Amino acid sequence: MTIPKLHYISEGSSTKEHLENIQKACTYGAELVQLGFLKVSEKNLLKIAQEAREITAHFQTRLILSDHYKIAKEVKADGVLLSAMGTLPIEVRNYLYTWQMIGGSAHTLQDCEALLEKQADYICLGPFRAAASDHTAVTLGIQGYTAITNLLHSETPILAMGDITITDVAALLDAGISGLAVSEAITNDFNSIKVFHQLLKASSTQEQRHSFK
Repeated sequence: MTIPKLHYISEGSSTKEHLENIQKACTYGAELVQLGFLKVSEKNLLKIAQEAREITAHFQTRLILSDHYKIAKEVKADGVLLSAMGTLPIEVRNYLYTWQMIGGSAHTLQDCEALLEKQADYICLGPFRAAASDHTAVTLGIQGYTAITNLLHSETPILAMGDITITDVAALLDAGISGLAVSEAITNDFNSIKVFHQLLKASSTQEQRHSFK
């Protein structure tokens, strides 16, 4: 099994917009979509996840949910991304299907080390830079990523996240990053998916291979 190098995190001011943007991302060639954060009840999230699964399945695109691993199992999503303070991957592993991937969010070297110890399949590390509306986030920048990847020496894919644009890709790859989790840049221009793929060399024959335990 492979972990695509480009993950699109859905955005939208409503459930409808999230689903529309997921469909657009699939149409423009996204290989993996993560359902973005929605302030809804679990019952409504289940319904939304089912609709997202129908869309992504039609395009043979992978679907990841945030934190809600029980819903991920119910809708047969391709996996789940756990927040830094959430449930441990090693615990979720016993609940999910063996083919479902488990990612973990990280902000520091210590977070990464803990996720590797707990058998995460991939790590989303960030933020690279803060969103314009967030003046409190502690960002990593290129130097932060370089320092962490140099110390980790891990084959587990590490994805950068946090207001990433096309112009950042080359420097992030030089910093030892395996891939990207992108939201705003893709939502603003779904044509950019093709460019991200080209820059990451993320074709189906060039994805980073990772052995699932």
